[in-house]
Amino acid sequence: MPHDPNDALIHDPRGGVPRLKAIMARLRDPERGCPWDVEQDFASIAPYTIEEAYEVADAIERGAWDELEGELGDLLLQVIFHAQMADEKGLFDFDSVADRISEKMVARHPHVFGDESRDKSAEQQTRDWEAIKAAERAAKNAHGVLDDVAVGLPALLRAVKLQKRAARVGFDWPETGQVLDKIAEEARELVEARDTLGPDEIEAEMGDLLFVMANLARHLEVDPEAALRRANAKFTRRFRAIEAALAAQGRRPEDSTLDEMDALWDRAKALERR
Repeated sequence: MPHDPNDALIHDPRGGVPRLKAIMARLRDPERGCPWDVEQDFASIAPYTIEEAYEVADAIERGAWDELEGELGDLLLQVIFHAQMADEKGLFDFDSVADRISEKMVARHPHVFGDESRDKSAEQQTRDWEAIKAAERAAKNAHGVLDDVAVGLPALLRAVKLQKRAARVGFDWPETGQVLDKIAEEARELVEARDTLGPDEIEAEMGDLLFVMANLARHLEVDPEAALRRANAKFTRRFRAIEAALAAQGRRPEDSTLDEMDALWDRAKALERR
């Protein structure tokens, strides 16, 4: 096997980002690389990129700081992977990715890197940020209010982003109570669909209800993704408590009744509140 000048860098434990780039280039080498890595493309890697981002969020949510370093590394690998594939196609490379985001950050923070005063409120800075982003969209010929809200975002997150964009031009309920009224209306329509309509209509009504729930979260200044992750974690903790209590009796959930599991759930809930 011919000598690769990057061999020393690849095995350097302090090689940093250059080492990671060299490793990815080797993995993608058609002759010397990993067959699986060579076969991948942007579309096949995208789901892994999303998954790794969520694993970073999960580590932060759990306060698992000993895991966060590794999860951030996994996410960085995704950026390196996409940049390597782009470099192979002559589109861009990792350094140009870094340069582009650096330019964007400098341009979007004139109060830090330019001549503007830092003496402004967070609300004013948010308005300035949105104005800069609107100018960027105009430069890309994205003139519609909802243009460039990524279709590939998780549905709940995209719902909030769509609603925020519409709210900027006044398409929004002024009062939270109106959102609650809409939730009640959508819930009634879902019940009606369940009782009288088919699966497609039920799915549509369920989507409407979830969309309005996302809007309520926005009005209450709650991140619905974070709120749902927290609820998922709570459910997991309490169900595991049920399993543990039943295991102490030599039983499993499938060997118990719903009433028994409900009682154990209430006990786990009470213990958490203490």
